[in-house]
Amino acid sequence: MAAQIAYALIATDLDGTLLRGDDTVSDRSRDALARAVAAGARHLVVTGRPAPRVKPLLDELGNHGLAVCGQGAQLYDARRDRMVWSVTLDRELAEAALGKIEAEVGMVYAAVDQDGVDGLTLIEPGYEMPHPTLPAVRVPGRDLLWEEPISKVLLRHQTLADDELAAVARAAVGTLATVTMSGPGTVELQPCGVTKATGLALAAEQLGLSAADTLAFGDMPNDIPMFAWAARGVAMANAHAELKAVADELTASNEDDGIAVVLERLL
Repeated sequence: MAAQIAYALIATDLDGTLLRGDDTVSDRSRDALARAVAAGARHLVVTGRPAPRVKPLLDELGNHGLAVCGQGAQLYDARRDRMVWSVTLDRELAEAALGKIEAEVGMVYAAVDQDGVDGLTLIEPGYEMPHPTLPAVRVPGRDLLWEEPISKVLLRHQTLADDELAAVARAAVGTLATVTMSGPGTVELQPCGVTKATGLALAAEQLGLSAADTLAFGDMPNDIPMFAWAARGVAMANAHAELKAVADELTASNEDDGIAVVLERLL
């Protein structure tokens, strides 16, 4: 008898969750996901990375379906290399939000992810990419960040810790944008009301599935809405304390194949 799995939709974050520190997927994790798909499940990547930075990873996984990108701001169809749905962050609101944050903490350094399947990541002087393997284009001034539609803004501060910067940003920005923390050195502004949960819900609807069908894996506070939406949320051993506090289960770290550990048990 073929193996079966209790969840029809497996939603995985990438950085710190499915990906190891060197941006690769282990053979064990790849095999566990393949077995889950063979058992009837759909694997859906749900990531803060924009669509252009996700496609090569989907190709490597042999996953040519939908992916939720940009913290839920983009629903990307990898097979057709097109956006099914996307929402942009109003650039005037983004500038206003940055001004409010800098009024509280002094200078921050900013980057943006442009919207679209060919969108670039632009970084202003002083901003250093938290993931050095991800391509980015440095521009000479902040004004150039706003020339094309954007899906989100990324922030860094010289001295404040990520948790501190995120807390100040939430208080300062209010309803101008949603503030998330998705990894070390990665505090982000995205369209108000947009989260991984909103993107995941839309993707599930496209697939004819629901929250009750969904098993989600993550490691950072930006995964909290996804865990709240899904039937079961599994946090990695390396996860942020805020996510561990709301998880239904803890597993091994991304380096120790935490996703595979759970899927192998379920299969």
